[in-house]
Amino acid sequence: MFAWPLLVPAGAALAGSAGAPLLFALLLPLVLAVVLAELADGGIEVSALALLGVLSAVNAGLRALGAGLVGVETVFFLLVLAGRVLGPGFGFVLGCTSLLASAVLTAGVGPWLPFQMVAAGWVGLGAGLLPRRPRGRAEVALLTGYAVVAALGFGLLMNLWGWPLATAGTGASYVAGAPLGDNLGRLLLYSALTSLGWDVGRAVTTAVGVLLAGPAVLAGLRRVVRRTSFAPPADAPPADAPPVDDPAGDDPPVDDPAGGARGGRMAG
Repeated sequence: MFAWPLLVPAGAALAGSAGAPLLFALLLPLVLAVVLAELADGGIEVSALALLGVLSAVNAGLRALGAGLVGVETVFFLLVLAGRVLGPGFGFVLGCTSLLASAVLTAGVGPWLPFQMVAAGWVGLGAGLLPRRPRGRAEVALLTGYAVVAALGFGLLMNLWGWPLATAGTGASYVAGAPLGDNLGRLLLYSALTSLGWDVGRAVTTAVGVLLAGPAVLAGLRRVVRRTSFAPPADAPPADAPPVDDPAGDDPPVDDPAGGARGGRMAG
């Protein structure tokens, strides 16, 4: 989808955005296939679909807050945090559905939409593939650094899609059939001249969001994982591990008037 400008032979006619509706039609079954594969593999449970809908709606609303402001993108920080906690498959699907929902909400449906959905899906997927070990401040620092790289990468990917159609006859113009290194250099020059301010603003906004909201959102999402039927986190003890005494200490059993004994802590 994204690399087609680098593969077009010299003298070929550019089709513009004529293939975007087809890509969109192919992308939706792909997203559904990822969801079904994650369900079958145990990566997410049915209850995760409700959370997917909630987070997609929240992200769509957050993106509307930054619409039209230079470089202010409020959608990616939650995508990074959710992908971190809920895994790469969930993160990819959330990126796609968030951009789709926000496009419908803000009337931003156009030939760029399938490219935005895939690029945002990769942002969530990458967050889920980060090393699981860091926790606390180290984890927030890791996610902040990733947020900067992912935000800049998103802008570069979107430039790669639209760059051949945007310029002609300049040093930053696309040249069909030119050597790969030549066209990549032109792409970087085009990005620096046209979208670098937006990309840096997106990176800063996302990094600040992760720094400020990261600890609370990570804790909240992990609490949801523990209290629902999601698959256990990567650092959870195995299912066949011996029971461990509760450090808080349950109350001792007391006699049940109906017969037998029960724990002193009420089931609620």
